[in-house]
Amino acid sequence: MSEKSKFSGCPATGIGSMPGGDAREAAKTVTGSFADGQGMPYLAELPARGPGADMIGRSIGLLVEMYGHVEPSGWRISDRPGRDTRRARSWLGEDLDALEEFTQGYEGLLKVQAVGPWTLAAALELRGGEAMLADAGACRDLAGSLAEGLRAHLAEVRRRMPGANVVLQLDEPSLTAVLLGRVRSASGYRTYRAVDRQVVESALRDVLAAAGEDGTALVHSCAPEVPFALLRRAGADGISFDFSLLTEREEEAIGEAVEGGTHLFLGVVPSTDAASEGLSDPGGSVMGVRTLWSRLGLNPGTLAESVTITPSCGLAGASPAYARTALAHSARAARSLADNPE
Repeated sequence: MSEKSKFSGCPATGIGSMPGGDAREAAKTVTGSFADGQGMPYLAELPARGPGADMIGRSIGLLVEMYGHVEPSGWRISDRPGRDTRRARSWLGEDLDALEEFTQGYEGLLKVQAVGPWTLAAALELRGGEAMLADAGACRDLAGSLAEGLRAHLAEVRRRMPGANVVLQLDEPSLTAVLLGRVRSASGYRTYRAVDRQVVESALRDVLAAAGEDGTALVHSCAPEVPFALLRRAGADGISFDFSLLTEREEEAIGEAVEGGTHLFLGVVPSTDAASEGLSDPGGSVMGVRTLWSRLGLNPGTLAESVTITPSCGLAGASPAYARTALAHSARAARSLADNPE
């Protein structure tokens, strides 16, 4: 199977988070928006429910022999699974039940999301209050625990949805800050030392490998300065990012990624109601994508097989009505791109 074919049949998808706290309603929206080959449904995250449903808490609930609890400053390492870890696992089970209900008989790509090892290390505190990022050994242990937990999680999803081809998405919004030494300490008065790029790459490779030898994995970041080359070396089959944050400096890396078979998940649809002007024109939403392809000298005929259209980030901050609109618009914009690539 070629790199490009791993995401065939995936013109559009969402990032992960959805508004509200009703798991069944979220699953219904996500599966309905991408029915009949319009895109890739996914396991929705509902952070409005509170700690444990947030992206950090959910991923802590996946860890093996490593636990967390909520402090006023955020999530902190625990010796044993307490109320907060149990709540995270309970909500994940509820979300899986809902998705299973709405994917009966489904065959095709299905995405699950988890926070990557470096964003998790930047957010999770050691017992003394410092970020786990400050301790190289703790970061290694965290990556190992996350990889083991993800293998079990993916096996559970495959058991529940046997017709699905399960895709793993790692969310790494803090990755660039980790690489450049921009992650602030709890006091805010200093930053943690930049982590060596080879160390970062190695941990990402190990966690992405949890998708399995024949599995499919991508990395998402809605932060500026996505390290495209590093993510490709780490084994990401796809890279997901906010298209509006792309700069000319990164265009060469985009061209190399496409030519190397890396699939691009382009966040071109606004993720909140406030920025939703222009959603009446699906073709207009992807005009910048066509322009970029032309500027890079890439064959317009490769657009449909190289690109998936998404909202710019998660939809947790949107209204339920707008979240439905944004997902449907992503599918329509993807159709426009396929029908009129030039």
